[in-house]
Amino acid sequence: MSSSALSTSANNQPPYPYPCALVFGVPGAGKGTQGEILSKVPGFFHLSSGVIFRKLDSQSEEAQVVKEYSARGELAPDDVTIKIFLNWLELQSTAERFQPNEQLLLLDGIPRTINQCEILKKYIDVKMLLHFVCHDEEAMIDRIRQRAVLENRTDDASEAVTRKRFEVYHQETAPVLEYYQDVVREVDCANIQAEVLSRCLEYLVPVLKENFPRNR
Repeated sequence: MSSSALSTSANNQPPYPYPCALVFGVPGAGKGTQGEILSKVPGFFHLSSGVIFRKLDSQSEEAQVVKEYSARGELAPDDVTIKIFLNWLELQSTAERFQPNEQLLLLDGIPRTINQCEILKKYIDVKMLLHFVCHDEEAMIDRIRQRAVLENRTDDASEAVTRKRFEVYHQETAPVLEYYQDVVREVDCANIQAEVLSRCLEYLVPVLKENFPRNR
């Protein structure tokens, strides 16, 4: 981690708050897939906390903490999560991969608790929350287990851990929907990917045009 990036974030220096949209839903709902697809569309920058966590230096203190909690299907402490997120975000901006004056930030996996919502208020301006609605959680659990095999995700390999993640989601993360209730838009994740993408763009494009007029 870059200490300078953390210092910049802590001092609230960049052009905060960044306009953003949250990609939200139970584990396995397809948030990451759609986020990656949308990241190929000019005007969007997708950032997944799961991807960030997996890219941490395995020997770092933050990585050890995240690994410990993930192995139990629990959320990493808010202070650790926010520190990692802000460091990563500003590193992307410094490297000009994220261009805050031209791109709508799409966040997947953060914020996950009401406390995180409060902490992030000065850093992100949530314009919309795309809620990937799931009608069959057992199907999502099966999807996660299949993904664990295909992508060698050891943290998803245990069914007990996966079920714990769903329990934690309902207890700690689902309340985030109420926190942002005025900007929630629902997307049925059971549809084919093309339909999900179409609905996401239907909601997101007006937000992009409103906040980044140069993209019109």
